Amino acid sequence: MTAPPAGPAGFSPTGRPRARALGWAPEGVPGPWNAITDVPGVEVGYRTLVSGSGPLVVGEGPVRTGVTAIFPRGRDGTGRPVAAGLHTLNGNGEMTGAAWIGETGQAALPITISSTHAVGACHTGTIRWINRRHPALAREWLLPVCAETWDGYLHDINGEHVSPDDAVAALDGAARGPLEEGSVGGGTGMNCYGFKGGSGTASRLVPFGGADYTVGVFLQANFGSRHELVIRGRNVGTLLDVPNPMEEGDWAHGAASAPGGAGSVIVVVATDAPLTGHQCAALARRVPLGLARTGTSGSVFSGDLFLAFSVANDRPSDTGFPTGSPSEAELVASVALPWNRIDALHAATVQAVEEAVLNALVAADTMVGRDGHVSYGLPVGEVGALLGSGGGA
Repeated sequence: MTAPPAGPAGFSPTGRPRARALGWAPEGVPGPWNAITDVPGVEVGYRTLVSGSGPLVVGEGPVRTGVTAIFPRGRDGTGRPVAAGLHTLNGNGEMTGAAWIGETGQAALPITISSTHAVGACHTGTIRWINRRHPALAREWLLPVCAETWDGYLHDINGEHVSPDDAVAALDGAARGPLEEGSVGGGTGMNCYGFKGGSGTASRLVPFGGADYTVGVFLQANFGSRHELVIRGRNVGTLLDVPNPMEEGDWAHGAASAPGGAGSVIVVVATDAPLTGHQCAALARRVPLGLARTGTSGSVFSGDLFLAFSVANDRPSDTGFPTGSPSEAELVASVALPWNRIDALHAATVQAVEEAVLNALVAADTMVGRDGHVSYGLPVGEVGALLGSGGGA
């Protein structure tokens, strides 16, 4: 196992141990923050909404939700394209803007992740933010990426608690640096492998040509069934003595339980390695391999949608309305990693995805939501004993 670091690669901004500090991290060398923000220019912001308790009253709560915002080139770089590609493992989910990314192999706008029924609010809020901060860009057309996972077990999901202003707040708050994980932002009300889940991140350094490229991952973990959970190669989910009301309780209006593995996972992969859109899609296709290391088999009730982008080859957009005549136009030039050298980035993606899932689980405490529904936090000490790693605090 990699020696646990003393800095943010192994500990949260509040000093809480992450998977790496517990000795659970997979192979590979992380960046300084062990986060998607290790990729130059990437900024992340959260808006977390928690209020109320007791019985569900639609429109009043309880509220357990939020919004996560990701800028590929930072707020000031909105509108400048990144090479981008997509992959879907299971399509029971939503990611707006995907058709245009598939068409052009590019993305140029911020990404938001939230609750299933908040996609519209995030879309409106993103357009509102761009119109305020980049009005010239908003005069053409805007197809932002807004993705979702389902938080209806803990949250008043039909209560319209996420507003466009909440998306604006997450976008305004985006910054570089180490990130909090677990029950923050869009991950606030999410569950993973029958435990409390949420937001998770990790990164890897990849040597090439005398320099280090970075691969960073951010995910909203809301997937997997308890019996599937694997940590460091051991199926611990079947060995942990913790109640599992999400899969065992009678809570879904007559359904005996939630379908095993239901919920969804959104994964965003970023890198500064120069890649084409097709190569970014290849990275996105490796995301399921990292998820599988944590045990999931990919439930039909889970929307598993993945986006990868490269911040290399920074240049103005070539997809907006053209100006001047064709005779005055210039060719677009870029460089890309050779296909026969890309395997190291594939491996880094798999490693960072696995660690990001573990980070989301480790960071999330037990949460009580609507109607007294409980999502229990992963028992870190018990898992550590099973793995022989001591478990941590």
